Amino acid sequence: MEPNNIFDTIIVGGGAAGLTAAIYASRRAMKTLLLTQDIGGQAATTDEIENYPGVGFVSGPELMNKFKEQAEKFGTTILTGEVLSVTKEIDAEGKLIFVVATNTVKYVGYSVILAYGLTHRHLDVPGEKELGGRGVSYCATCDGPLFKGKIVAVVGGGNSAVDAALLFAKICPRVYLIHRSGDFKAEAVLVEQLRQPQIEVVLNSTVKEIKGEARVQEVVVQNINDSTERSVKVDGIFIEVGYVVNSKLIEGLVELDNRKQIKISPDAETSQPGILAAGDITTISYKQIVISAGWGATAALKAYEYLQKTRGFRGVNIDWGVAKPLVAIKPKVDN
Repeated sequence: MEPNNIFDTIIVGGGAAGLTAAIYASRRAMKTLLLTQDIGGQAATTDEIENYPGVGFVSGPELMNKFKEQAEKFGTTILTGEVLSVTKEIDAEGKLIFVVATNTVKYVGYSVILAYGLTHRHLDVPGEKELGGRGVSYCATCDGPLFKGKIVAVVGGGNSAVDAALLFAKICPRVYLIHRSGDFKAEAVLVEQLRQPQIEVVLNSTVKEIKGEARVQEVVVQNINDSTERSVKVDGIFIEVGYVVNSKLIEGLVELDNRKQIKISPDAETSQPGILAAGDITTISYKQIVISAGWGATAALKAYEYLQKTRGFRGVNIDWGVAKPLVAIKPKVDN
């Protein structure tokens, strides 16, 4: 293995959790590699963010690019690519290492931070992709306040969908809650609260198409029993139908819950020593940028502690003040 392909920690994922972990790891003088398919994760798909502390109004791509620039400033090597596998091995010294493989290169990490997040489940209907970030949203908590006084639709039947509808009922004159079944999966106490004049519950129905020019203007709803259709004028549509978890990387490596999320301790530790996890891929209750960032910092600090105990690592202990920027080390890439 090329020395340039060996790292103190390898971070998988470039969203808020992964980039924050990179900042904290690099400031501790850990040789840090971040592998990601894109920069910013779900946050980068949001046009408008106004609840990140100390920042005020900012676009998702702008905020995430600031995270990236800060990580690189302190020495993180960031490479774009898909991670295909993470495996554990024993090196020549009898110590545990982790091999992280992409489709072209293998890297060795003395620790690993899994922070590649979740993917919101999509409806896969015409207009959804085209109007993403322009009225199509997957986070009512993030984007909801931007739709005050407007008409919105929420899709889904679980707690998150019902919570979203109840949230919008406080700030919107009309809310459509569209659910493909006749019964809700949400808790009964929440469903009972849907009995409000602002909320129209549309059961046994699916969204067939999302229409609009520059922004969402209407949704086409189809009844699954008789195939009849209706068009509903809305300013936004919030898709709350759950998440897709890519568990292939981690099954058999760390302990997962029944939703395939990574179980972590209060210190971001997984069931496998040396592997930390942060952000939406874990069992944390709330999937928010600021929360993911906090867990990313926790994971990096715990990785630093792990290296101190297992490899006698001596970095720099800087939590406050100014750390001298490091130079990112360019790993060897096979052509």
